[in-house]
Amino acid sequence: MNKNIMENKNDLIKGVNLINSHLPEIELEVYQQEQIRKIKLADYHGQWLILFFYPADFTFVCPTELKELAGAYEKFQDLKAEIVSVSTDTVYTHKAWHDSSDAIKGINFPMAADPTGKLAKALGVYLEDAGLALRGTFIVNPKGFIKALEINDNSIGRSVQELLRKLQAAIFVDQHGDQVCPASWQPGEATLKPGLDLVGKI
Repeated sequence: MNKNIMENKNDLIKGVNLINSHLPEIELEVYQQEQIRKIKLADYHGQWLILFFYPADFTFVCPTELKELAGAYEKFQDLKAEIVSVSTDTVYTHKAWHDSSDAIKGINFPMAADPTGKLAKALGVYLEDAGLALRGTFIVNPKGFIKALEINDNSIGRSVQELLRKLQAAIFVDQHGDQVCPASWQPGEATLKPGLDLVGKI
């Protein structure tokens, strides 16, 4: 077996499942609409929160993801959700990128700076050798608990439409605790009510 695979197997055994764990209490600087300010993750308690990690400003796949996310921002806001994008760049680099990139100029959500990787490390998306974050997406409920996450290799871009669908599913399940959402569920479609009567009949 490949030596790298053997080493990675040991890393996987040490992994921590973050689903239903509470978001850490961390303060970050953000750049948003020509202003720099500090936020605490606890500030978002009471609403849904999307943490959208990406490797770095002034790169290639990242602006395609963030442009798509910015285009759907109102849909997330309609669901009472906030988006915070996060990279290990500084807020000043965020501003420079926002000012110079046509794809990034349309962003109105907070762009958080995590230059020490404190939040990225806490959520398991930090690349120590590179000092960058993986493409990690976290859906956090209004009580601060992580309900869904996605982590990609940095060469693989994400789908904002799928992120929106997962948020809609998370909200539905939160509001209807006795029901679950089947594969590729969309709002308005049938859900499932777990019980013995369904066993072996799906």
